[in-house]
Amino acid sequence: MKPSDFALQPSPIFVSEELLADLRHRLRSTRWPLDAGNDDWFYGVNRSYLEGLVDYWANEFDWRKSEKAINAYEHYQVEVDGVPVHFMRKPGVGPNPVPLILSHGWPWTFWHWSKVIDPLADPGAFGGDPAEAFDVIVPSLPGFGFSTPLPNNPDMNFWKIADLWHTLMTDVLGYAKYAAAGCDVGALVTGQLGHKYSGELYAIHIGSALKLSFFSGERAWDFAGGRPLPDNIPANIRLQILEVDRRFASHLAVHVLDPGTLAYGLSDSPAGMLAWILERWVKWSDNKGNIENVFSKDDLLTHATIYWVNNAIETSMRIYANANRYPWTPAHHRSPVIEAPTGITFVGYENPPGITTGNRVQHFLESDRAPWYNHVNIAAHDEGGHFIPWEIPDKWVDDLRRTFRGRR
Repeated sequence: MKPSDFALQPSPIFVSEELLADLRHRLRSTRWPLDAGNDDWFYGVNRSYLEGLVDYWANEFDWRKSEKAINAYEHYQVEVDGVPVHFMRKPGVGPNPVPLILSHGWPWTFWHWSKVIDPLADPGAFGGDPAEAFDVIVPSLPGFGFSTPLPNNPDMNFWKIADLWHTLMTDVLGYAKYAAAGCDVGALVTGQLGHKYSGELYAIHIGSALKLSFFSGERAWDFAGGRPLPDNIPANIRLQILEVDRRFASHLAVHVLDPGTLAYGLSDSPAGMLAWILERWVKWSDNKGNIENVFSKDDLLTHATIYWVNNAIETSMRIYANANRYPWTPAHHRSPVIEAPTGITFVGYENPPGITTGNRVQHFLESDRAPWYNHVNIAAHDEGGHFIPWEIPDKWVDDLRRTFRGRR
């Protein structure tokens, strides 16, 4: 498809001044907990840091500057099978750009892909080969960001999003064949595309390699799955296991079991909403002890504002509960489950306990997850945390390009 063939009319992002004024008022009216004895963040997000960030959000942060940067790209609002879908687009610059849909995770926004869009769409401008250009489509997951509100689809989950994405790419946008990539929840969406629609995909590239049945169990809310720690493991491995469990335990438990209850507080208090998602950005990124090594204050608040102005926190969190309440079931029983050629990027901060970057690939190949994928390109990097295309964008781009070479 040539850029001139793209029939939809762009709809730039704009947040009303009324919404922004209400946000500032709420921030300035925050009632703070005491947070005594929490200088080390033992009890959660530290008040001192959060209070400074909230003050910056209320009095210095310039949403219009972020909005201008976001609107440097094309934006569209469409309905797909009755579901509101926002997506950002960067037309490919090359002899035959391949359409590529990028799916984000939680607490991500579409803007977490912003560092990789230009080199993927216009590789020639970044020292790459124009023949590897992609026509980049970056949607907000339904219930996230500007793909809101979602009143008629309370059951939305990752495998239902995959159906919407396929309809978006083939019926709405008219691509006969396309590529897909994703991380976090977006990796599950992308994996489902590679499972159900492999014949219409060139390949997929993901930032993790979970089974699509990850949320289908009776205790999906328990990251440890009820497994006791063996008595005979080395002390350092035990500590690593506990650290990983703690990193995700409250996140999964609340989001799977009762996200709606939490949403009442987070939908009413922007400071409360920021605290909840900030905890994940801090604990999940490879930030070397300082979140601003990965996300500046403006970065953090751009993403947070996207959540707030769309009242998206409840519908975004519910995606976990719905993956469990409406479990994934296979569309076929062939092997591998995900037939599309698959590239995978692993990062050092998420190495399993006792596993180094040097043996990460082999560890995966020997696991029960490897047979799920038609894996053709696996890379492991020392650097990088959960937000891979934001934290190590150059490496992510290189990995993805390698996956699609010879498959266009």
